[in-house]
Amino acid sequence: QPNVTAYSDMALVVITLETFTGMWINAFIVSVLCIAWVKKKTLNSSEKILLLLGCSRFWYLCLSWLYPFLSTFSPDYLYVYPTFQVHVVIQSFFNCSDISVSTCLCVFYCIKIANFRNSCFVYLKIKIDRIVPWLLLGSEIVSMVIGILVYDTMGKVQCNNSTSPRNLWKVNIKTDEDFFGFYFLHGLLFATSFIAVMSSAVFLLFSLWRHKHKMQTNSMKNVSVDAHIKAMKSILSFLVMYSINFITMIVTMIYSTKEEKPILVLIYVFLYAVPGFHSLVLIFSNPKLVKTLLSILPCVKCKVCMK
Repeated sequence: QPNVTAYSDMALVVITLETFTGMWINAFIVSVLCIAWVKKKTLNSSEKILLLLGCSRFWYLCLSWLYPFLSTFSPDYLYVYPTFQVHVVIQSFFNCSDISVSTCLCVFYCIKIANFRNSCFVYLKIKIDRIVPWLLLGSEIVSMVIGILVYDTMGKVQCNNSTSPRNLWKVNIKTDEDFFGFYFLHGLLFATSFIAVMSSAVFLLFSLWRHKHKMQTNSMKNVSVDAHIKAMKSILSFLVMYSINFITMIVTMIYSTKEEKPILVLIYVFLYAVPGFHSLVLIFSNPKLVKTLLSILPCVKCKVCMK
């Protein structure tokens, strides 16, 4: 099938460009925050979340690109036991870490920016800076548990069916039972993230509506509308990312047992573009990152012109 092969080669180039762009964006976030950490000896809560999120996305994109690259140019090395299992485990860990830490960021923005007089909400607003490290620790523990479960599941499926990872989705033995625990935890993580992000978006919208109504009635100045809008952009962009991830997971499960290679390739092209796009939104929502980016761009432009 020459058309499929040509399409796959072209898609590999596109995926490589998307992946390295996303890695550069997240490396920029991590570098800026690490430099600020060294200078100030501390980071605020949002910077801690962004730092962990940038690290998770950088390594997830790196491993995501490594798999199609090795599958194309050195498939025999990739499918040597336990290379495939270890690769899938680490990739699953960083993927789950990306989703859970992004959810923590959305919840953090909601609690910090939204204004409600509820005693529980006020308590969370006061204690949120102390809660954030525990939320991040919990996110990494959940990601690690899912990663361990993936390794155990992959080992069982390969052992039970005596098949290589190339044909992992084409087995006729009870694969559904083998993958049940993985699908359950992964689905639970997606569902929890979706509920948390949707709730954060609703609370922020309601808080923004109340704030604007109060401004109109009391002729108050625009104090926190910009903060609400920036937080909403970050939350809605993650909601788009979450929806794309969820749809691609379902479609991949459906088409992985078929020979619909162009469809799967198209799915991965969209999937690899999402982490970089969302990180770019986070950069433009953060004044410190925007300022650093604008200060770097002229220097890069001058170096390019000198060459």
